[in-house]
Amino acid sequence: MFLPISDDNPLTHLPFQYVTAGLIAVNVAIFLVFQSGIVFDGLGATAVGYGMIPVVVMEGAPPPVGHGAVPGALTLVTYQFVHGGWLHLIGNMAFLWVFGDNVEDAMGHMRFLAFYLLCGVAGGLAHGLFDPQSAVPLVGASGAVAGIVAAYLMLHPRVKVWVLVLWRVPLRLTALWVLGLWVGTQFAMVLVPVDDGVAWWAHIGGMAAGAFLIVFLRRSGVPLFDRGLVATPPPRRRAAPWG
Repeated sequence: MFLPISDDNPLTHLPFQYVTAGLIAVNVAIFLVFQSGIVFDGLGATAVGYGMIPVVVMEGAPPPVGHGAVPGALTLVTYQFVHGGWLHLIGNMAFLWVFGDNVEDAMGHMRFLAFYLLCGVAGGLAHGLFDPQSAVPLVGASGAVAGIVAAYLMLHPRVKVWVLVLWRVPLRLTALWVLGLWVGTQFAMVLVPVDDGVAWWAHIGGMAAGAFLIVFLRRSGVPLFDRGLVATPPPRRRAAPWG
């Protein structure tokens, strides 16, 4: 639908978003080394070995052949660092880069890391609860990223965001419109199920966790919903000099 490019939202508490950058580096490195085929061609093997399989995690079924590199419960974390392809990776990392820095800024490094992982776990559990007998591995950072989207929307709904609509048309809109539309789409897709291979309930679970956790994990004094934000007035137009 759209790809975020940047936002007009500088950091106020941190010099740099080290955890956000580190998470992106880890995700990209895992994909390049183990999944892309550049070093190892393990796209399917990593999905089965480290993806979250609902029937294993939720109902205790024995893992399928090739699954068992880590205990079933731990796949609620490992699945967040395995992706299904280049576009899957790029989309998640773009959202993480544009919106993660300000959420990290609002929390601090370690709280943000805990927040990110917990949102991913919540996304995996939500996906498992609504499809507990599925033997298809869940992979990707979408649940964790959805938590970041929800937190950003609660922190900065009035901030301007540059996005590529349909991956090619640049537009500058408020986060309320951009991310609000994204959130609405997630709910619409679970109400009108489409067999498109997207774990929509993982997005919902991640968003719910993000909206809840941001209330308690943000720094003392960090407001919600851009309270106290002073809009920058447009520059005054000066009369053209007469020659």
